[in-house]
Amino acid sequence: MIARSVRVLGLRLAFRFLFGLPRPLKRLLAGSEVRLEGQLLDLDLQLLNRAGEWLARLTAASGQLGAAALAEQRRQADDAAELAAEGPFDDVVTRDLEVAGAEGPIPARLYTPPGPHGPAGRSGLLVYFHGGGFVLGSIASADPLCRLLAAQAGVRVLSVEYRLAPEHPYPAALDDALAAYRHTLAHAEDLDAEKTLVAVGGDSAGANLALVVAHEQAVRGEPVPAFVVALYPATDADRTGGSRVAFGSGFGISAEVLAAMEQMYLPEGVPADDDRGAILRADDLSGMPPVYLATAGFDPLRDEGEELAERLREAGVPVVARRFPGLIHGYASFTALSRAAHDAAFDAASALRAGLALADREPAPLRTV
Repeated sequence: MIARSVRVLGLRLAFRFLFGLPRPLKRLLAGSEVRLEGQLLDLDLQLLNRAGEWLARLTAASGQLGAAALAEQRRQADDAAELAAEGPFDDVVTRDLEVAGAEGPIPARLYTPPGPHGPAGRSGLLVYFHGGGFVLGSIASADPLCRLLAAQAGVRVLSVEYRLAPEHPYPAALDDALAAYRHTLAHAEDLDAEKTLVAVGGDSAGANLALVVAHEQAVRGEPVPAFVVALYPATDADRTGGSRVAFGSGFGISAEVLAAMEQMYLPEGVPADDDRGAILRADDLSGMPPVYLATAGFDPLRDEGEELAERLREAGVPVVARRFPGLIHGYASFTALSRAAHDAAFDAASALRAGLALADREPAPLRTV
């Protein structure tokens, strides 16, 4: 544990030094400007990609996902979350607990921001599902982002650690996400949350889960979340072409790694009689709550996220769709290194605050004449 803490601290200091260099020097280290489809890659994220290449060479790491290396990759994912995220937001109080999963209790962490809340101290609450391709990630890897969202949106955040593939393939993660959301509704008072102001959210794979939870609740005619925050979501497993080719290598996560993760999560592909593994294929998206959906310009998942936003609009769902053209997949984890990533993450927090504020408004009373 001490060795890990020293290693993480050393890397954090190295990253802060590297990204604190003058812009001309960072450009020299990052290389020439990268422009694709009229988009300019953010300099800091271009430098981050270069730094990742250097680290991979030093550690002999590869982008492949193998069963033997999976535990180490999961540990590295948790460590990486501490390197490139915003400050700790020390005034956010955390509490570790358990919530109901589909086959038993699963770990969760509750984040409570400072400041006034609603009646009896209650506030809105975001049930958050971490990213990681359904294979990596945990409440530890999501911790910096959840602190940011709680602090900047002024709402409680409940981060959920669902089961991961390949040990637990589809639909284990989704079943856990649904169970956790329903548990939160049933125990909202215990979490000091307003039952009518429970939202869902996530990034990447977690954004997929949040969207599918909202859709599944609508399909079943059960209480839907008050709002959905979906950051660079995966929406159509097994997809090829488009942004998966244009940005499939050299911009953080690769199309090859994405395909490997999808294969672990959906070893038989998307079931013919169950499109919940690829929400973009759902026949009817009506009835879903308002959605904030953000994509990154240099993300292999960009096209499918933006296609889902358009389909939601066509179904009559209120949607705020944002493309951050210079950013890469996973940008919400790099807020301390990139000003553009910082602004994009804060945009999501602002949308969550506004979305729950609108949901909290009671209809105006009818006027009689």
